[in-house]
Amino acid sequence: MSERGTPHAVRCLGILLSGRGSNFLAIADAVDAGKIPNATISVVISNRADAPGLAAARERGLSAIAIEANGRKRAEHDQEIIATLQTHNVDLVCLAGYMRLLSPGFIQAFPQRILNIHPSLLPAFPGLDAQTQAFEYGVQVTGCTVHFVDERLDHGPIILQRSVPVLADDDPHTLAARILEQEHLAYSEAIARVLSGNYQIIGRRYVTKS
Repeated sequence: MSERGTPHAVRCLGILLSGRGSNFLAIADAVDAGKIPNATISVVISNRADAPGLAAARERGLSAIAIEANGRKRAEHDQEIIATLQTHNVDLVCLAGYMRLLSPGFIQAFPQRILNIHPSLLPAFPGLDAQTQAFEYGVQVTGCTVHFVDERLDHGPIILQRSVPVLADDDPHTLAARILEQEHLAYSEAIARVLSGNYQIIGRRYVTKS
């Protein structure tokens, strides 16, 4: 991460999304409120030109760019996104409902500088529809996980997790809504932790430096 050792250096975030971008909006609000110190969102990118999150970014005066796949190979599509992120001097990439798997080349371009949030307590219920998976399995506690992205799906080192109880009158939709509330808090907290540089990865464990 550029100038990691400089406490007051402004870090640039790049947001990737495919839909409404509720986690993006929570991150943007946290940046504006100073809850993610010395950070700015330098670009918002979507693989869908009609993504509501892009429109929301433009309303906030942010650079918002659609880079559609249009039948291209994943690696070729990712290279265009990588180049755009680099043009905008992005230090940390945040996936906010980005519904495409990243190519190995993308991971290598931003090693331990890509974050994702998943609506379960990983390693439980990876992949799509995690909230429904948890509800149908009958767990009493689920939640969300912010993690670094590596070459495997929902697999990278965990930065933080928040738990959410499954209530007796829940259904998959009410459970998903309450998990999302915690996602909005957890993602900004995790970004602030990573940008602080006050951590190390030991094996798979995220450890705060003393």
